[in-house]
Amino acid sequence: MNRRKFIAGLTGATLWSPAGMAQVATTRYRIGMLDTSPRPVNINFGKLQQELAQRGLVEGQNLTIAYRSADGGNDMFAALARELVALNVDVIVTRGTPAALAAKAATTTIPVVMAAAGDPLGIARNRDRPALNMTGFGASISGAEGKRIEALKQMLPRLERVAALMNLSNPSRRAEWGEIETAARSMGIAAQVLDIRALADIERAFETATRSHADAIVVGSDTLMQTNQSLVVNLAAAHRLPAMYTFRDFVDNGGLVSYGVSLPDLYRRAGGYVDRILKGAKPADLPIEQPTKFDLVINAKAAKAIGLTIPGAFLARADEIVE
Repeated sequence: MNRRKFIAGLTGATLWSPAGMAQVATTRYRIGMLDTSPRPVNINFGKLQQELAQRGLVEGQNLTIAYRSADGGNDMFAALARELVALNVDVIVTRGTPAALAAKAATTTIPVVMAAAGDPLGIARNRDRPALNMTGFGASISGAEGKRIEALKQMLPRLERVAALMNLSNPSRRAEWGEIETAARSMGIAAQVLDIRALADIERAFETATRSHADAIVVGSDTLMQTNQSLVVNLAAAHRLPAMYTFRDFVDNGGLVSYGVSLPDLYRRAGGYVDRILKGAKPADLPIEQPTKFDLVINAKAAKAIGLTIPGAFLARADEIVE
């Protein structure tokens, strides 16, 4: 046999045989997730996974996800971020301002995608300390807290006093409280802030709101609140306090009403950024974007449970009514 033909045939057999196929290397990626909520209860995380899968990145096949949650304590994010850096992940995805700041402090080389942060531009493009390894999406816009108070007033025409449950150690929540106070004052509504920094503070805050005759509460989004969604929702129902939430996952978990950006949409968009970075894009070249989708979601069952009749005009405004 001609030696050249023999070698060509052997090479072809190696390439197309099952054994040959096994020799073809598949690139595997590792993503680090730094989130406010534990994975089993994070309904938004599924949107990130779906987006990645549609782009050919499937967990358990060519993708590993190292998921880390602060489980209610913002002070845990620093250690968790360092842990992900030590794992040498390809990309870190964060939710919330404390998680984003922790990732910024932990690495200047690993790309970071902020799935939802209060002020992503301020974090990543800070004039004194820019982070060119970071990009992502904003989770709030100026004036959103005022719109929540306005929505509460439309839902509760006799609203006179509102209590805001906020973790004021979170810089984003401190700014939001200022907006709430200003908006409430402009509508003739008394407002008080109840600082929530530990689990025990949550129940005490509801007791304080009830004693001070609050007509409704506004619940700030924070690691502590996200981790204890069921407790917050159940306490609101037990105290028969109409509650306005920032994100719809509280409403899906039994809460009354939410008005805010669509977190599922932000997680989906974050998945697209992760894919582009893994394909070679530089985070600094991907624009930091503000939210584009906002939802008013009402839980009709929760309203009935506390004996609340919601005005028809307000119901007509809803993007979705959960039965």
